[in-house]
Amino acid sequence: MRTVGTIRDAQKWPKRDNRKDPDKLDQINFNLLSPYTVQKMWHGRDVLLELEQLGGANTEVFGYHNCKIRNSSLQHGKALYTIGIQKFLGNSLISRLEKAELKTMDDVRRALRPDTEIGTGDWADLAGLLAPLSEVTRLLNDIEAGKLTLDDIRQRFAEMHAHYYSYEWTWALEKLEQIWGCTYEQVSLEQVLRTVDEWQQAVVDLDRMVYNDARKEFDLNSQTGFGADGDSRQREADFEHVRGSFESNSFVQAVLEHIERKSALGEAIRQKLRGVKE
Repeated sequence: MRTVGTIRDAQKWPKRDNRKDPDKLDQINFNLLSPYTVQKMWHGRDVLLELEQLGGANTEVFGYHNCKIRNSSLQHGKALYTIGIQKFLGNSLISRLEKAELKTMDDVRRALRPDTEIGTGDWADLAGLLAPLSEVTRLLNDIEAGKLTLDDIRQRFAEMHAHYYSYEWTWALEKLEQIWGCTYEQVSLEQVLRTVDEWQQAVVDLDRMVYNDARKEFDLNSQTGFGADGDSRQREADFEHVRGSFESNSFVQAVLEHIERKSALGEAIRQKLRGVKE
């Protein structure tokens, strides 16, 4: 999540999808963060919190399934899981608020109202199709009952894919309500603003981690084999000629631009919410 390799993988697979027909037979969701992945982060953080509660905050080493986890690693894991969760939930929240006209808290709550009750609980990855396990189970039951033709089954897969963002919001809202400690119908403007602030901080923190990880590709170890017949200056010149400089690298530039773009979006949403009358 915080490495260059993961981000590059998340970016390259959609680019390699060269299907032209709008009626795609394979329903593939390329989102890196989704209820399917974030539910694992949520569970992982719960495990770490439970270990910390049982062992005490001053415990140096925690035991879990024949593994030993240092306290520093546990704290680091909690922080990373929290950042990933905040980024995903914030993305879902902002996508609901961004397009809505917000003048009163009633407008905000209308924007937060889920489109469907489907989406809560566990999710499944069906060879790239991300869907609520409840919908997958319903499909399997209908198949076993002999209610569906092959074309019906394909249509059901397409419907799950088409409704992904509605299902995603139902899942995300349930988690947000747990964090807020109330339903979306009772949430305050301050709580919504805090979630936006946490989202922006999570996005910036993750991008900075990726930025620092990208720097490793330009350190001395990465320059081994370049300018083999010359001194350090020639090695650096040879490396820069082949790889380019860190500051001008297209991936690094994209990370910096992403920070600026998301920071501007966060401020725009905050300004929009500040004009809301409670």
